[in-house]
Amino acid sequence: MDNFKTKQNIGGLSGEIIIPPDKSISHRAIIFGALTGGKVKIKNLSLGEDCLNTLKIFEKLGAKHKFTSKRDLILDSSNSFNAPKEALYCGNSGTTTRLLSGFFAGQNFDVELTGDESLSKRPMKRIIEPLSKMGAQIISNENKLPLKIKGSKLEGITYHSPIASAQVKSCLLLAGLNADNKTKIYEPSLSRNHSEIMLEYLGASITTGEDKNGYFVEIEKSNLTPKNLEVVGDISSAAFFMVAAAIIPNSSIIIKNVGINPTRTGIIDVFKQAKIDFELLNQKTICNELVADIKVNYTLNIEPFEIKGNLIPRLIDEIPILAVLASQAQGKSIIKDAKDLRNKESDRIKTVVEAFKALEIETQEFDDGFSITGKKEINTNVTLETHLDHRLAMSYYVLSLINKKEMTINGFNCINTSFPEFLDLMKKLN
Repeated sequence: MDNFKTKQNIGGLSGEIIIPPDKSISHRAIIFGALTGGKVKIKNLSLGEDCLNTLKIFEKLGAKHKFTSKRDLILDSSNSFNAPKEALYCGNSGTTTRLLSGFFAGQNFDVELTGDESLSKRPMKRIIEPLSKMGAQIISNENKLPLKIKGSKLEGITYHSPIASAQVKSCLLLAGLNADNKTKIYEPSLSRNHSEIMLEYLGASITTGEDKNGYFVEIEKSNLTPKNLEVVGDISSAAFFMVAAAIIPNSSIIIKNVGINPTRTGIIDVFKQAKIDFELLNQKTICNELVADIKVNYTLNIEPFEIKGNLIPRLIDEIPILAVLASQAQGKSIIKDAKDLRNKESDRIKTVVEAFKALEIETQEFDDGFSITGKKEINTNVTLETHLDHRLAMSYYVLSLINKKEMTINGFNCINTSFPEFLDLMKKLN
């Protein structure tokens, strides 16, 4: 299924689905759960390749795990970690690489982190620089993988991050968890805060707030308490179905158990801007994370929208699918202040613009984003390249559902890195 051909003329999406577990929270459940030094039950873990690579790395360090059902497992890190006998493979996962770099920097053994072709092109300077200031010793390939990390004694610092990045922040929190003195991280706007929530839940000495220098989180050397963890549904995965229901006539769906952490709900704000017909149902809290069921109905007159500024870190992963939503809006939508899109699994600014031009959708590329002028009908035979970027692959699939001609999506099987259930859930709604 590497080259996926589709010609869809469906009558609408309907029904209910349970969205897969949040990938960001799953990574953190494995990492922080392993750092408790005890037995932790993790319920509803993501089975995407990225998260499984994180799990395999801890297995190579000596942690044991046993699945008690398809998505539930017991993670046992009662024994101290051992130096790995080989390089640790992070696959396609920037989260695995950047977060674990912070953890490994302060250990008493050395490691080497490697990744696939796509990950090996991604910049790591954003974590190498602050970790080095804490005393980390890291050798890189011109600030890219492989990373050779020599376990070192770390000293806490105050770091003003030039960008709002949950990966950078979480990397430094993991380093700070094992550093002398306090580590304080400022960011210009609040990025997703799953690490802070889970660390606080597990008993870390951590403080968050805002002052004249921006949003901050401060942590000091702490022991984490083993507690059972449950992973909520992934709003980044829900986004594909939310947009599909909004743009496909006669659609009405409910997506259950979706995390609606305020640092992740930028897509909800965009839906409000665009006047999409949706509502949040059955709101509750699981392990300090907010959760709801999301109902979305087809919306005939979609308003154009603007994504910029503090909204960017709250929906950075959803921008490709929100570009699809923009293609059906009645006017010009604009995405800016999103230069970090060029450093994802692909250059998502360049690749989205190329794909939309191939579909004869009016679009303009900026250094930090793009604009899209909505068009009600897509009627083009086209082949699109995923560039091994799973979010592009799934966004293009949603576009194919409203394209009246055949679309070929090259490299479609890259969706397995994050969302292997994607097609099955789509078929369930047809």
